[in-house]
Amino acid sequence: MSRRSWGGKSGAARTARPSGGPRPVAFRMRLGVVFGALLLCGAGLVARAVQLQLVQHRFLAGEGAARFTRVAPIIAHRGTITDRDGEPLAVSTPVDAVWVNPQELSANVEQLPRLARAIHMEPQELVRRVSTSMDRDFLYLVRGLQPADARKVRELQIGGVYLAREYRRYYPAAEVTGHLLGFTDVDDTGQEGIELSSDNWLAGEDGSKRVIQDSDGNKVEDVESIRAVRPGHDLRLSIDLRIQYLAYRELKAAIRDNRARSGSVVVVDVRTGEVLAMVDQPAFNPNDRSQLTPAAYRNRAATDLFEPGSSIKPFFVAAGLASGRFSTHSIIDTGPGYIQVGTAMIHDEHNLGAISLATVLAKSSNVGMAHLALALEPHQVWTTLNGLGFGQVTASGFPGESAGQLSNYTHWRDVLLTSMSRGYGLSVTPLQLAQAYATIGAYGLRRPVSLLRVDGPVAGERVLDGRVCKDLLGLLESVITMPGATGARAAITGYRVAGKTGTAWKAENGGYSQNRYMSIFGGVAPLTNPRLAAVVVIDEPSAGKYYGGDVAAPVFSAVLGGALRLIGVPPDDAHPGAAAPPNAQVALR
Repeated sequence: MSRRSWGGKSGAARTARPSGGPRPVAFRMRLGVVFGALLLCGAGLVARAVQLQLVQHRFLAGEGAARFTRVAPIIAHRGTITDRDGEPLAVSTPVDAVWVNPQELSANVEQLPRLARAIHMEPQELVRRVSTSMDRDFLYLVRGLQPADARKVRELQIGGVYLAREYRRYYPAAEVTGHLLGFTDVDDTGQEGIELSSDNWLAGEDGSKRVIQDSDGNKVEDVESIRAVRPGHDLRLSIDLRIQYLAYRELKAAIRDNRARSGSVVVVDVRTGEVLAMVDQPAFNPNDRSQLTPAAYRNRAATDLFEPGSSIKPFFVAAGLASGRFSTHSIIDTGPGYIQVGTAMIHDEHNLGAISLATVLAKSSNVGMAHLALALEPHQVWTTLNGLGFGQVTASGFPGESAGQLSNYTHWRDVLLTSMSRGYGLSVTPLQLAQAYATIGAYGLRRPVSLLRVDGPVAGERVLDGRVCKDLLGLLESVITMPGATGARAAITGYRVAGKTGTAWKAENGGYSQNRYMSIFGGVAPLTNPRLAAVVVIDEPSAGKYYGGDVAAPVFSAVLGGALRLIGVPPDDAHPGAAAPPNAQVALR
């Protein structure tokens, strides 16, 4: 067979295979299957899209929002507390809280030692807290973190660890104003003092907004405002920080020098009833939370009761003058130096004989006061004391303020009446006593005690005749100026002063201690036109001196003298002399 014929046969064979044979048919079949599959997939995708976009849209949108949108709180900034001249006393500073999602953090346990160092926590403690909270999705690790430490936490970029902005209260004057201002808790809510009584005014209202955040919890975009934030209101107190510092310094020195247990000073503006200073010792620093114990932060000036001793005597004399039975020229016979009232024997250290009403106060005669009290109707005395504010809380609004104790006159007998005339059988607070002296200085107008700044005149309530108060102030000047008077150390160079000492035994085991005392001085200045009233109370001086004239009077002189100069009150003593010598040692006064 020739090559040509072979090759021709082969070519014929190739050309002889029909075009519609088995191979093209199989191809078309396979192509149809693929095309059908594509159609089915497309239909499935369309169906799935319909399901996702229409049927499950609301559910899926909610799930997406839950992963990438959050409702973030906007913390309200607490209002600032200032003194009467705008000096800041309490401010809120930005801090951060560190919180974690323990379930998320469990994937980054190797980062816990680094986190512990950043937040100043022992690694073992951090591991324990996280591991025991795996069923929770929120756990605070630390509150009030300073910005520098918060930045370190942020730079770690640990999954499941988050920061939240907060505010922490800071008190620039620290312990100088601690008892007055009180403090807030970790949530910046008022707990004591002015912070508590004015919490609604200071706190404001938190707001909220919707934000978009990334997978690490970082805010990407603000979406909308849900509730506007309302910042807290500022609060301006009646306190003059300069006088507050002065009172704090002098009281602290007196407590130290007399080795006393505690003490209080209150200074009141006679014209308005504003409290210009209120300090206590021992003090506490509200910036240091380790000091926040009830025994430390109790405001003794408003809450602690004490029997006022002879510092109450001027108000019994006021009742005597108001009754018309006594005048500035009245003479009381105190001889032979004692008087028997029921089962009680009342005595003076010396027989003073027949003495004037001024001498009764200047020498603090217990016998003279007993004669005066017995000459008055109990109702007259009660009306005077009640009108001056004893037995009731002041209008200060300070939380926990005590009302004191003044029983109704229908229960009084001669023994109780004479005991009260020398300061036993009734109890007061330093703030109450200061208000009473301020009322005398205001010539019988009792003005509400205010811890907030008052702008404009304050009318007050008439509780004593102005002439009675002027006469009483003249008598009380003798307590400072009369030779041998008990209040000589309360003198203020350049100013005329009216006041009264007090020394009271402290109650003990149903009776009275013979070696534990309260030392007191209350008064007003300048006498020509009274501007300030002050009360000093020192509890249990134990350095050898305990009379009010020796312990409390010098503090009164230093505080009120400095305060008068600070606020620019001109001197009224045309012949200012040197400070008077210490008072003589006489009966409790």
